[in-house]
Amino acid sequence: MKQKNFSGKGSFSLVPYLLQYKWHYLAGVLLLLLVDLANLYIPQYIGEVIDGLTEGVLDQDGVMALLGKLFAAGAVIMVGRFGWRFCIFGSARGVEYRLRNDMFGHLETLSARYFNSHKTGDLMARFTNDLNAIRMAVGPAVVTAFDAVVMTLMVLVRMVVYVDFKLTLMAFVPMTLVAVGCYFYGMEAKKRQTRRQEAFSQLSDRVQESIAGVRVIKAFVQEEEDFKAFEEASRNSMEKNLDMVKLRAMFGPALDVITGISLLLTLVFGGRMVMAGEVSIGKFVAFNTYIGMLVWPMIACGDCINSFSQAYAAFGRIAMIFREKPDIVDKMPEENQDTEVHIKGDIVLNNLTFTYPDGDVPVLKNVSLHVEAGEMLGVLGRTGSGKSSLADLLLRVYDCEEGALLLDGKPITRYPLAVLHRDMAYVPQDNFMFSDTLEENIAFGLEDRIRDHPELRRGIKRAAKAACIHDNIMGFPEEYRTLVGERGVTLSGGQKQRSSIARALLKDAAVLILDDSLSAVDTDTEEQILENLMELRQGKTTIIIAHRISTLQKADHVAVLTEGAVTEYGTHEELLEQQGFYAHIYEKQQLEQELTSIG
Repeated sequence: MKQKNFSGKGSFSLVPYLLQYKWHYLAGVLLLLLVDLANLYIPQYIGEVIDGLTEGVLDQDGVMALLGKLFAAGAVIMVGRFGWRFCIFGSARGVEYRLRNDMFGHLETLSARYFNSHKTGDLMARFTNDLNAIRMAVGPAVVTAFDAVVMTLMVLVRMVVYVDFKLTLMAFVPMTLVAVGCYFYGMEAKKRQTRRQEAFSQLSDRVQESIAGVRVIKAFVQEEEDFKAFEEASRNSMEKNLDMVKLRAMFGPALDVITGISLLLTLVFGGRMVMAGEVSIGKFVAFNTYIGMLVWPMIACGDCINSFSQAYAAFGRIAMIFREKPDIVDKMPEENQDTEVHIKGDIVLNNLTFTYPDGDVPVLKNVSLHVEAGEMLGVLGRTGSGKSSLADLLLRVYDCEEGALLLDGKPITRYPLAVLHRDMAYVPQDNFMFSDTLEENIAFGLEDRIRDHPELRRGIKRAAKAACIHDNIMGFPEEYRTLVGERGVTLSGGQKQRSSIARALLKDAAVLILDDSLSAVDTDTEEQILENLMELRQGKTTIIIAHRISTLQKADHVAVLTEGAVTEYGTHEELLEQQGFYAHIYEKQQLEQELTSIG
């Protein structure tokens, strides 16, 4: 997936998102300017009414005319406020929507390494709290900042033109302190907002992890310890929020003091000017109204700094996601990719050695194997021998040295990822089920699936029968429409495994990889599933990774991995004759089975 909003150097910018709504922002700003202009004339009209009535120069028609102007200004304000809110707030929502979509799309391109080192709760915080901070900055904060600056300038001009320059200067001098205070407030707010959002991420991650692992927590009676950990994360978040609240609590009263000083100077010196006849009573009332209108921009100044500081911290955390580059990418230029090619399933491993990106010791060492198209290969080995790593390389979750893994005679990196994902099916050890119906979970691997299509539903049932899960499903209240709950919580381990196998079989891919996917089923069910696999997978390549010999003995060949190296290879009978690890495990499992049957 291509990202349009950051360069190859890894820089990320909000400008392209904002430019998509440039005309909306422009219209909103113009309407906002119109509202501010209308606001400016209201104190003037009120002052003219007061002066006219005081001096006796204003008759009833004149009063009605001024009241009409006040009504017209109010109407402009009402319509204009709706317009700028629609344009600017709507644009901010649009920016948030597109940014969230791009973030999610970019996350889907990242490799396993990224998700191994980043917690789900932290990522969720970036999708919620951080994106909301960005929206507030490009929406309400933009309005507030523009309105505060424009309103301040326009009010000052009206105070000078309509009332008196000296009185305006005297009232405004104390407000210059606001600029100095805003600078220091902004510097400190950025630091505190960053700490606040990091604390929120930690709290989100703690909640997510606790809810996901609640069964383990209860099973080991760790509710109290888990609550203590949550309480600590919650307290940390509260403290960081309070740090920001304390800062705002100091800044707000400081603004009130400055406003009070301005009002005091206005009353003292303005009152004298009225008594001396330099300023009329109406203009003095209008001037005090203008001073009141300057209060909001100063308060807005603090809110703007708070919003922009929070957005600054959020922007840095979101930019970190976009700067991440996937480890696994298509090696060939897009114009040279042939997405119409289909994999046959001939796999060659040529002295393959692999070390994880964050590891030092190779997990696979000089592995050489040839799996012909249509063959079933079994892989056996102790825990940590490299079996799952081999599956990861075949699926290009990780990359190995160029030429060490060939697919149909070509390096696996020569195939577009879309082709590999289309023509390979995988059943992992951790059988993930989505919070959806069983029907949707089994059909998940299909590229184009039409809901309620009769042929699709028949295919789902065939795959479920082959995976020996159909009878279980028919026993559920809603049958295939049964909701399985988050991560398949309502299913047993064996049911989740067989549902995952059905999902892979429905895909009917050229290459099927089963990574210890029959460990939770009984031997009779396992034998039936293997027989179904032998029938359905004729002419297609199948790789079965397992710990039980009963799972592997029907394979065409079996490879035994020991500490990342192939130490035995052959058919079931050939490996028994070698009297090695395979034969030892076979004899041990046979003995266990006999003892179980006797018991």
